[in-house]
Amino acid sequence: MEDVRLSFKEMCAKFDVTPRTLRYYEYIELLTPEKEGRSRFYGPREVARMTLILRGRKFGFQLEDIRQWLLIYEKEGTAAQMRAWIQMADRQLAELAEQKQQLEDAMGELKALRDDTAASLES
Repeated sequence: MEDVRLSFKEMCAKFDVTPRTLRYYEYIELLTPEKEGRSRFYGPREVARMTLILRGRKFGFQLEDIRQWLLIYEKEGTAAQMRAWIQMADRQLAELAEQKQQLEDAMGELKALRDDTAASLES
């Protein structure tokens, strides 16, 4: 059975990304589709990479970090990539915890200011 290949348009639709996004991911070498003339085709490897890229973006990873992580697989294999993933995830979890604390602090301050303002109107 032949591997399924997606066209540029099908790839955009499958992952709900804009053509500009897909072209940018190619430009920064996150994706390397097969080219036939002016057409681009994405095989299983590129579909898997796109899944990982979008998952990484969802978790707040920078594109360069994702690119470096994907390169580890190509150069060192799965085990090295998984070790790198654990390190990246630990760093990102710490960053997200810090952002969460900052949001909670800002929300607390905003609520207090809102409540003070509402109380001053009632006086």
